[in-house]
Amino acid sequence: MSLQHSVTDSPAPTVPLSLLDLAQVGPGETVAESLAHSLNLAQYADQHGYSRLWYAEHHNMPAIASAAPAVLIAHMAAHTSRIRLGAGGVMLPNHSPLAIAEQYGTLAELHPSRIDLGLGRAPGGDQAVFHALRRSPAASEHFPGDVVELLRYFSGVGVDGVRATPGSNTNVPLYILGSSLFGAQLAAAVGLPFAFASHFAPQALERAVDIYLRDFRPAELPDGSQSEPYVMAAATVIADDDPDRAAAQLHNAKVQRVRLLFNRGRNLTNAEAEVLLDGPQGAQVDEMLRYAAVGTPDQVREQLASFAAHARADELILAPLAGDRDVWLGTVKHLAPTP
Repeated sequence: MSLQHSVTDSPAPTVPLSLLDLAQVGPGETVAESLAHSLNLAQYADQHGYSRLWYAEHHNMPAIASAAPAVLIAHMAAHTSRIRLGAGGVMLPNHSPLAIAEQYGTLAELHPSRIDLGLGRAPGGDQAVFHALRRSPAASEHFPGDVVELLRYFSGVGVDGVRATPGSNTNVPLYILGSSLFGAQLAAAVGLPFAFASHFAPQALERAVDIYLRDFRPAELPDGSQSEPYVMAAATVIADDDPDRAAAQLHNAKVQRVRLLFNRGRNLTNAEAEVLLDGPQGAQVDEMLRYAAVGTPDQVREQLASFAAHARADELILAPLAGDRDVWLGTVKHLAPTP
């Protein structure tokens, strides 16, 4: 299913729309300028009906400024009033559950009912990053137990006589992120919502949702009720009144993706990346962006409606991709749930 070329009679998506801000540092931008753009996006999303805004933990990536999601969330929460803010996600193998419980518990105390915590088991970087963080790849093997430990801290039960302060009794909602079947299995086993990273790893989407919905086991919630399955799916989006400009932005994004993934230990030029786009590397990038919704605002809304149905999603998380800042923020404005 390729969203870019689908033509349907689907209406605009009726599921809630949320955003993933990669805090990308564009060509010629400083990190400070990038984060100023992120603040503009957060304030617009806050005022125009988006449900939540998430930031993902990445390390050692000069083009991404979201290495410390909790700090970004604190800043954005202080400059907005309604929208939920959270990590999409914290790469839990990089941290102790207690430290994360204290960080996000503090955020929850400062901004009640507005903080989310999405959790992933990927490293968010390479082997050098693991070493710099004083962690090891083996830490990912403890991910399921670390999730349960976090639940205990946030519920106030604590672990081995240790309580998270702040954090206890904040019941910060947890979301399991995944790009494979493992996340679906874990989310189902512990009765948590599941967010699939189909904006860059679409291959297992259908099977992962099948497993999650089939195997979901309700968990008891703080109010005494039981949790229900909740599927969130991510899609890359570029919307512009000029469809050619939207298509050009997608092409430029593919070039930059090739430069990032296939640099062969050196900085590829745009021209060299263009050549690779015609080969297996380009096919791999095309596959990563299978669920990119690109075109005019009406076309993108139709594509997203089809994608929501295909993914059986209760909520869509949109990842604006355009490198041009006008198109990037324009995409968010064009697709806003409320005018």
